[in-house]
Amino acid sequence: MTYEELMQKAIEASQNAYAPYSNFPVGACILAESGNHYCGCNFENGSLGMTICAERNAVGTAILNGERKIKAIAIYSPKQDNCTPCGACRQVLHEFCDSDTELDVIVKIGDELKVYTLAHLLPESFTL
Repeated sequence: MTYEELMQKAIEASQNAYAPYSNFPVGACILAESGNHYCGCNFENGSLGMTICAERNAVGTAILNGERKIKAIAIYSPKQDNCTPCGACRQVLHEFCDSDTELDVIVKIGDELKVYTLAHLLPESFTL
């Protein structure tokens, strides 16, 4: 799956977001080491701390399907260009990337895709 295809899946996932409080829908699509992809969208709750980000939703779906290594993730919001993951999502993504390979984070800026490495977005990550 190309990064463009991964982004298209994230765009589609954002259309299913449940964001009545923030009005900030987000979609994400993960490319696992197996070559399979898994999507997620954010869903909010009146108790805002219970809100789940699109990235963590996609990670949960990947885990449910037996995946343990993530190669890339595309993230999209129609409300913001360069929609990178929050700090909590960055740390969760770190848990499922191979330390010998890099995890690419793909975002959309206008009509272009920008690729960050997770190491760039989360230097000095927490590791046991």
